[in-house]
Amino acid sequence: MNNSPVLRVYLEGPMLTTARDGSFNFLNILKSAVEGAGWRVEWCALGDARSAEPGYALYHAAAPLDPDTLSFRKAYHYPFWQIEPVQQRWRFDVAQSNFDPDRIDPDLARDFTRQLRERVLPGPPPRKDQTILVPLQGQIRRCRSFQTMSPIDMVEAVARLGRPLTVTLHPSRDYDLGDMDALQSLLRRYPHMKFAPHSAPVLRDCAFVATQNSAVAFDGYLLGKPAVLFAQIDFHHIGLNVAELGDREALEMAAAHAPDYDRYLYWFLQEKAINASLPDAGDRILAAMRRGGWPI
Repeated sequence: MNNSPVLRVYLEGPMLTTARDGSFNFLNILKSAVEGAGWRVEWCALGDARSAEPGYALYHAAAPLDPDTLSFRKAYHYPFWQIEPVQQRWRFDVAQSNFDPDRIDPDLARDFTRQLRERVLPGPPPRKDQTILVPLQGQIRRCRSFQTMSPIDMVEAVARLGRPLTVTLHPSRDYDLGDMDALQSLLRRYPHMKFAPHSAPVLRDCAFVATQNSAVAFDGYLLGKPAVLFAQIDFHHIGLNVAELGDREALEMAAAHAPDYDRYLYWFLQEKAINASLPDAGDRILAAMRRGGWPI
């Protein structure tokens, strides 16, 4: 009888298929690292997680249930991953860490960011016009515990600046009639505000991004766009945080805000995440599991 500890990894359908057929690189590395530490790995359907057997479990983008469970998810872009004991990004290890740009080689960081930008956001060089981009997420009339105000109040705070403003809706969120009525009311009151179907075309040439914690702001860093953050998130270090500054001051500072995006992105992705394309990815996976409390 094999008494080795078992790690059950819970995945959605397509990811489960690729894990089982060995075509998902990150999961191949994870399996090799865990088995190299003397454990066994079982791939399981995520829908079974709530009735799972006791023991160590890793969930894809789902909340851990107890100290023996961790969650993993993509760190915004492949091949970067995070393994954490919590689901909320603003509680991740990177969110609690201090960013020190002076210790990062600027040339190395610039090359890293250029290559990543060419891969994930190809196109002409970004410009800066007067438009403020506000990418919305879900539950826009509700202020939740990690937010400084509701998303609809955020839109109005930005609109009060009087500058051109483009609002985009999240493609996978449902907005009810009350949401749309609230947005239409703002459109009538602020004629310099408009909607756009997608964030990406606006992002390349906007002045800055104002958001609760949308990943659009993280992509904005790749294009040299400042971010005004109305909620907690893991990439807050070089953003202008409304919780600290107040909305008016943060928005007024945005035009001149110029952090070191290249070194920040290098630190966030290459140093604080798990890069599945690097030789040390297996060691980083085990280190993240140990940081989460596992005796592996």
